[in-house]
Amino acid sequence: MRQSGKLFQSALVASLGGFLFGFDTAVISGAEQTIQSLWSLSDTLHGLAMSAALWGTVLGALAGSVPTDRWGRKPTLFWIGVLYFVSAVWSAFAGDVGSFMAARFIGGVGVGVSTVAAPLYIAEISPPGLRGRLTGMFQFNIVFGILIAFVSNYFMKQIGDDSWRWMLGVEAIPALLYTVLTATIPESPRWLIGFRADREGALTGLARLNPGATAAETAALVDEIEAAAVAEESVTGGSRFAGTLTKPLLLAFLVAFFNQLSGINAILYFAPRIFEMAGLGDRAALLQSVGIGLTNLVFTFVGLALIDRLGRRTLLLIGSFGYILSLGLCSWAFFNDVGSIVPACLFAFIASHAVGQGAVIWVFISEIFPNEHRALGNSVGSGTHWVFAALLTAFFPRLVTAFAPGTVFAFFCGMMVLQLIWVLTMVPETKGVSLEEIQRRLGLV
Repeated sequence: MRQSGKLFQSALVASLGGFLFGFDTAVISGAEQTIQSLWSLSDTLHGLAMSAALWGTVLGALAGSVPTDRWGRKPTLFWIGVLYFVSAVWSAFAGDVGSFMAARFIGGVGVGVSTVAAPLYIAEISPPGLRGRLTGMFQFNIVFGILIAFVSNYFMKQIGDDSWRWMLGVEAIPALLYTVLTATIPESPRWLIGFRADREGALTGLARLNPGATAAETAALVDEIEAAAVAEESVTGGSRFAGTLTKPLLLAFLVAFFNQLSGINAILYFAPRIFEMAGLGDRAALLQSVGIGLTNLVFTFVGLALIDRLGRRTLLLIGSFGYILSLGLCSWAFFNDVGSIVPACLFAFIASHAVGQGAVIWVFISEIFPNEHRALGNSVGSGTHWVFAALLTAFFPRLVTAFAPGTVFAFFCGMMVLQLIWVLTMVPETKGVSLEEIQRRLGLV
């Protein structure tokens, strides 16, 4: 399709921030035990060191709406790349745990801002029929980055005592490439209209993104965006925390809350340790981690193929049932000392996440807010996601020491029962309609 060329390129470049997000999130799993031994860290300090990036992510997510709205989507994406590059180089050369935590914190800020700016940008430039798949490329690149991190860790581990430095430092290469590529994409037309009142700039940007559209069609879309902005202003009065935003704010909070209370980030961060608790050896545990990354990638393809066909709500339902079955069986396996089935249980868990929450979360959060408040809404959803990710990662080593692993997985399973109830009773469908129409359906204009 003619309209897909620049559109796909721009969405792909923005989504590469997700690759760095995924790589940065998973790469630490191969280094965490070496780091604990190297600096003789207690369980508490070790948990804090491993979660340093996540606390940076919390800050980046909560504050990410400020640069995204003030400077624009495109410049924000550029500076995300800079943060990733600095973090990778600094982490590789860290000489003590304090320096290491500072380096990881900076990278975490980049991750947090990327979860606000990148899916938001893609959603704003995408037509309704492609929005799920294009925005979902952010999630695809997250899991692709996770897979590459696991594969990289497996081979880097053979280098020697300083292999963990190579594991962390190699991220500088894709970070630099991503930073350069952000110069090739146009600014979001919706940002140009909503924050700069730049109708001509928006028309030019839309013509680049959708060359197959006629001038009249492009002008009609700009008219619709402008009309929605005016209607939103009349409803909210320009307030960033207007009461009319209660519903989308609650939806964004809960989808992010349940995403993390599945245990996904704890499992990704500590996959080798979990497999070792199940009785697998060190090298076998790392190899099983590669299997997790591959499973995540394959089933993310499935989720992206279905998200614009079945819809966001249906995928969340499918994922919820998969979560409950896989986590429940994993809990049973640990309680009954049947460690041999734990890898299969976790692969099923990852598949359920990839098809459900993984495919949906960033798309859904980017769709349910009006133009003027979309960055704020993404910050709320992303911030919630990362606060709970940081808490789980910080306390997971102590949890599996204080409680039996079966108890921890039973807790995650119970939370997914609550998610199923929430999806059945509260979650609306957003597939196939314009962002402005979603505003109307949620009563935001």
